[in-house]
Amino acid sequence: MSDFIIIQDHPNMLTYIDMLQKKNSEALSFYPKQVFEREKENGRLFLGLLNGEPCGYIYIGAGGGDVKCHQICIEYDARRRLYGSMLAIAMEDYAKNYYSNSVTLRCGFDLDANKFWQDMGYNCIKIVNGGIRRMRKINVWRKYLKPQLFDDIHLEPAIGKTDSTVWRKHKETGIVSSFSRGNKINDYRIKLITKNNTL
Repeated sequence: MSDFIIIQDHPNMLTYIDMLQKKNSEALSFYPKQVFEREKENGRLFLGLLNGEPCGYIYIGAGGGDVKCHQICIEYDARRRLYGSMLAIAMEDYAKNYYSNSVTLRCGFDLDANKFWQDMGYNCIKIVNGGIRRMRKINVWRKYLKPQLFDDIHLEPAIGKTDSTVWRKHKETGIVSSFSRGNKINDYRIKLITKNNTL
C-alpha cells in the first residue's frame, strides 16, 4: 500500500474535500466549507493521497472520551481497496492519542458503508430517525478502544431504502422549514406519515 499515504496538509485539501462532499451529498451530512477550514486548523481532517492525488478524507471530532467520526469518503473508483480502512485506522490512532474510550459515528441504513463499519469491528448500538426528506433510519455505530467493564447492547442494524415521496408531496405545506430540529421535526415527521397514510 506504499502508493497510499495519509496527510493533514495539502494545497488543494479544502477544495477537494468540499468537492467530494458535494459529489456524495446523498450519503453524507453537509458541512459548509468554513467548518472544514476551522477543522483543518484543529488537526481534525485527514486526506488520503493515492499516487500523489487526493482520493478520500475523514473528518473527526474533538479528542476526548468519545470521538465522533463526522464524515469519511473515498472516491468511487478507489473503494473496496482498503483505503477507507486506513483512514478509519488513522482516526482510531488519533482517538488513542487523546486517551479516548471509543469512536462513534452515524450511517444511513441504505448505505453499503454499514457493512464496512461492521467489518471494522464497530457495533450498532442505536437506530434513530434521520431527516424528513429521505425518511431514512440512521444506524449509530461504536467501537471501544479500551476494555470496558460493561459492553453496549448490540443491535441488528436497520436496512432499507430512502423514500422521499412523502417529502415531495408535502414540501409545499410550509409547516416546517428544513432547519427545524428536535421535537418540532419529530412532530412534523409524524404528521407527514399520518397524512400520507390517510390519502
